[in-house]
Amino acid sequence: MAATVLALAVSGLYIVLTSLIAYWMRRYVDYYVRDPFVRSLFLEAIATGELCGACFELIIIADNWGVSMYGLFLFVLTIWWSMNWGDATACPYTHIEDVVEGKKSVRDAFLLIWVELVGGLAVFRYIQLLWALEIVTTHKNRAFEDCTTDLQVPVIFGAFIECIATCVYRVVSRGLSEINSKFSIIIDSFIGTSLVIAAFDYSGGYFNPALATSLKYGCLGTSFVEHVIVYWVGACAGSVASLRVYRLPFIQSYVARFKEKAL
Repeated sequence: MAATVLALAVSGLYIVLTSLIAYWMRRYVDYYVRDPFVRSLFLEAIATGELCGACFELIIIADNWGVSMYGLFLFVLTIWWSMNWGDATACPYTHIEDVVEGKKSVRDAFLLIWVELVGGLAVFRYIQLLWALEIVTTHKNRAFEDCTTDLQVPVIFGAFIECIATCVYRVVSRGLSEINSKFSIIIDSFIGTSLVIAAFDYSGGYFNPALATSLKYGCLGTSFVEHVIVYWVGACAGSVASLRVYRLPFIQSYVARFKEKAL
């Protein structure tokens, strides 16, 4: 029992350490980098590194303490990220949405997506260092073992799950942002976490191409093409579709009613 508690505490401390490093890196970037776009590039890379670093440890938690404990940690972390990331999203399809809506150029979107991938992929070396210490048994042999895919359904079903869940989440998130309730962050985090848990045993519930690629690209059981179809095409299609879904009359009237109540 004591060993189990210690192992969970170490995983929690690793997540806190990762978040604190990212927090101070953001502070330095905000202070020293003056150009707004260059600053946004650094902040996206940092946010994605923080996201992926925490989620690597969440894999350990899910494997050893189940999806419920994983969901609890993810819920708290999502609130933290919402409060600390500012305009950074650590998610490629948000920039694709901006391109579709004419808010951002293709060049800017490409560069932001590129630095997100760099941040997400680079953080694994840091995680390997922590796992290689093997302070607790749950990290034993994890630093260099072969990973396996989280996709447990046929590729087309996996892409459909990532697409629909991403669409639902983006519609809800956009609505909550417009309503601007004091509980929006908590509601958004709860819905996002619930969708992840619902899809966990099917596609892994990533709903973020950069996160999925950083954690699972090259893992046994999924080819490059299958990975792209499920986690990039599926999620990005759902994101772009959400722009149209959100403009549907019944969605707009629903949001308008809640905005009136919030005033």
